Amino acid sequence: MTIRRLLPGTLFSRVTLIIVIGLTIAQLLTFAAIRYERGVAMRELMMNGIERDIASSVAILDRLPAAEREGWLNRLERRNYRFELGGSVQGFAPESSSLQEFAAAIVQALHPFEVVKVAVPADPAEELQIQLRLSDGSPVVVDAKRVGMPVSDWVMWVLAVQLAVLAFCAWLAVRLVTRPLARLAAAADGLGPDLTARELAEHGPTEVAHAARAFNAMQRRIAGYMAERVEILAAISHDLQTPITRMRLRTELMDNEQDQLKFRQDLDAMHALVREGVTYARTLHGTNEPACRIDADALLESMVADYEDSGHTVVLEGRIGAPIMTRPNALRRILTNLIDNALKFGSEVCLRTRIESGRLMISVLDNGPGIPADQLDAVLKPFYRVEGSRNRGTGGTGLGLAIAQQLATAMSAELKLRNRDEGGLEARLTIDTNRP
Repeated sequence: MTIRRLLPGTLFSRVTLIIVIGLTIAQLLTFAAIRYERGVAMRELMMNGIERDIASSVAILDRLPAAEREGWLNRLERRNYRFELGGSVQGFAPESSSLQEFAAAIVQALHPFEVVKVAVPADPAEELQIQLRLSDGSPVVVDAKRVGMPVSDWVMWVLAVQLAVLAFCAWLAVRLVTRPLARLAAAADGLGPDLTARELAEHGPTEVAHAARAFNAMQRRIAGYMAERVEILAAISHDLQTPITRMRLRTELMDNEQDQLKFRQDLDAMHALVREGVTYARTLHGTNEPACRIDADALLESMVADYEDSGHTVVLEGRIGAPIMTRPNALRRILTNLIDNALKFGSEVCLRTRIESGRLMISVLDNGPGIPADQLDAVLKPFYRVEGSRNRGTGGTGLGLAIAQQLATAMSAELKLRNRDEGGLEARLTIDTNRP
């Protein structure tokens, strides 16, 4: 498993996690370094002073009467050494250089008392036992040991609070850095075909304000370019209406009926192409239709009834059963284009609805020849027609599916095409019922 898979998905979480882990490691290293340094300092202090303290205590015991020595043992005991009257030392000679140095310093300080044996007991290994004789020959055992560096409980609490403060500051700093990125991403997602996304606030740090100004300027430029192209297409369409009308009149005056029919068909195709081109350009510019709550079942039933009145059979399967928030006119136009496309190439058309995980799926199914798998995405582009069964001879301008795709994008829906296993094409429109 790679490190990338272990990291959280968002940039905010990743940066926060990296900074907090880095601060934690730095805190632990600092604590370890301070603890090690204090341990070394205490060991040096112990090595430099404990031998004189032990020697002084042994001298006191030597001058006390034998009967009073037992009462002085507790007074002379310290955290790192104590005394025991009588007994003997069991163990092995010190092996580590530090214990050897420690033992040599104590033995030298105990002069002129006789040191009988120096040994290290099996447990604990850091303890040193020295057996010696006082002036009257009484045996005394000195237990000397290293004492670890004491750490108060409040130190650990202070370190924990310090780490929590640093983690909070890191979280706040990362949030301040990534929040403008989140706003920029949201604004980019909201920049649909209508190009009417809300402009970003141009304030904050210099870099954030500069990015917001650049994004707002980009939005305005794109909107201007799109508006210019729509105006050009509308002007061309308007100017073409006059020559098309004149050609229609001249066609009516032709004597050859066969040529007249061909010219009329060409003029109808030109008129449809111009009309559909303007419609597609307007869908590129978006729709200002507000979302509202509608009875989708009633809308679909009315559409099926309209097709039946015009002599086409469209079967409706499934029910939604609840009102939905959507743009009704855009939804009707999308389904009309999909049904018209299905009726051109199939004899049986079915309109099927279902809801899965809060998403409404409306499918238009036909029993036509379908579309080659490598062209399913291409047919959603403007003026694209599949060669063969779906060619210019079947009618259409190649804009019906493109208009449906643009309207679906404008209403935050998803339009997908797929070939059915039993033959024919399925056009599926997926709408999130939880969002307008």
